[in-house]
Formats: sequence, structure tokens, C-alpha cells
Amino acid sequence: MTAEFDLIARYFTHPAPGAVLGVGDDCALTRVRAGHELAVSADMLVEGRHFFRGADARALGHKALAVNLSDIAAMGATPRWATLALALPRVDARWLREFSAGFMALARKYKVDLIGGDTTRGPLNICVQIMGELPRGNALRRDGARAGDEIWVSGRLGDAALALAALQKKIKLTRAERAACESRLHRPQPRVALGLALRGIAHSAIDISDGLLADLGHILERSQCAAEIEFAALPASAVLCRHLDRVAACRALLAGGDDYELCFTAAPRQRARVLAAAKRAGVAVTAIGRIKRLTKGVPALLVRAPDGTPLRLKGAGGFDHFI
Repeated sequence: MTAEFDLIARYFTHPAPGAVLGVGDDCALTRVRAGHELAVSADMLVEGRHFFRGADARALGHKALAVNLSDIAAMGATPRWATLALALPRVDARWLREFSAGFMALARKYKVDLIGGDTTRGPLNICVQIMGELPRGNALRRDGARAGDEIWVSGRLGDAALALAALQKKIKLTRAERAACESRLHRPQPRVALGLALRGIAHSAIDISDGLLADLGHILERSQCAAEIEFAALPASAVLCRHLDRVAACRALLAGGDDYELCFTAAPRQRARVLAAAKRAGVAVTAIGRIKRLTKGVPALLVRAPDGTPLRLKGAGGFDHFI
């Protein structure tokens, strides 16, 4: 057995009860239930771009799968299968053991089968493809927002970006503040249960990976709508609130990446159902604004400061992989 197949067998071959055929052949085989559609997404994490050199391997394994589960959550799908492709600068048994432990712990939590992938030598690069299923025609999409919808977000925003700002020396946090925020950066919690609970209630949804303004902007673009949100309504942690007099904290709240919360829209008459769905999913949700009709000469996305005036924050467009 070559070194490549040995490391696959040792660290990444696990039972796949939800697949027809798992790791070990040229392709995996899966079977989607009758009346269901397949939801497929992929995310790549590159050392030096998405995580620091020397990042904790177990946390990295968790995050590599979590960011993909977040995409599945945003579609209202049930996660079922994943593939994993790794480029490794060298075979490091300890790193692989820890990475695999973080990845598989989250996979077991969400009953996701690892059914295939690839390994090669190169700069550290992690690519996960996630597959899920949902009843035909029930997907939560970006193009369904309607004028009059309320805009909601789950959880709290900005802590992950605040942690990154601290690591980059753009803002100073206490040790306890930094630890609290870094847990959100390194171990995001995908909102799978909420996505499932919102099927048939929300008109549109997206996961917040590149920042609230950028990702809400994708809903507006696909739905041909405008939006107005209230800065004072944005859900923030006590840590972030203590630093809102700093531009870095405001930017983290509005445009910071790595939140992996859900942003979704629903008709006002569905408010009670939204809150009930959130309660079943065990996550808080907050209404932050309204969807409006596009008006010529008026910005598609307006953020109102606490005094009601339009808020302008330079450079708040969100994370861009090519900048």
C-alpha cells in the first residue's frame, strides 16, 4: 500500500451507512430518496488565505466541514454525504490524526458520511464537497425575497471578524475577550436545524460567510429587491458591544466574515412561526429590517444609524477572495 492510500485508510476511511458505496473505489455511490432533490456545495480553505500557518488541526477539521454544513443549512437541506480533498506539504501523522478527529466528530454529530476524496502533495489546501437532500421544490433560495418581508439573522454577528482583527493587531482585546471571539472564528456552529425548521416559512435565505452586507446583498441582487436595516437591531455579543466606538468593531458587525449564521426573509405574518422554528432549533433569531422595492436613485441597501440617519462605513463590502 502506498503512503497516500495508507493515510486514507488510517485517517479517513469510516463506515458510511447512508451510502451505497463509500471510500475505496473509483467513485462513491449514493441514493437520493424518492421525491427529493440533491443539494451540493463545495468550499476550499487555503493556508495563508483562510487560516493562519500553524492553525490548530482539530479546530481546522471542524471548520472545514462546518462551513460546508452552513451552506446546506442555508438551503434548508439535510446533510448526508461529504468528500474531502487534501493537499499536504508532508505526511504528518499527528496533524492528520487531529484534523480527522475534528472533522469526523462534527460529521458524526450531523450524521454525515465521508464517502471519498483525494490527497496529494502541495501547499496546505482543504477542499470539502457536501451533499444533502430535501423534498423537491422546498429549497430555501436567494431569489425568493419579496417587498415587505422582514429580514432576520440567527445568533450574534461579528465576533469571528473581531477575533481576526485582534489577531491582525487592528484592535486590542483582553485575553478573555479574545478567547470568547476566537471560539466563534475557529469553531463555527452551522445552523442546520434552523434551516430545516424554516422550510415553508422563509422566502429566501443565505449563510453569512463573507459579512452581513455582502451576503444580504446577494439576496437583494438575486431577488431584484432593496433593503433597509437598523444598526441598533443587529445582534452583537457583550464583547463586541464594548468596542462599538471603534471602526474595526462596527465593520466586524456589519461586514465581517466567518459568522456562519443564517440571514433570511419572511412575511411579517409569519413572525410567530419564525420564532417557533428558532425555538425548536435552539437558536435565537433577530429581525433587523425590511425588504423594499427597488427605487431608481436610491441605494439597494440602506443601514440606518440609531438616530435614523443613513450610516456609511467605508470599506464595508464584505470579504472578497480576490482582494
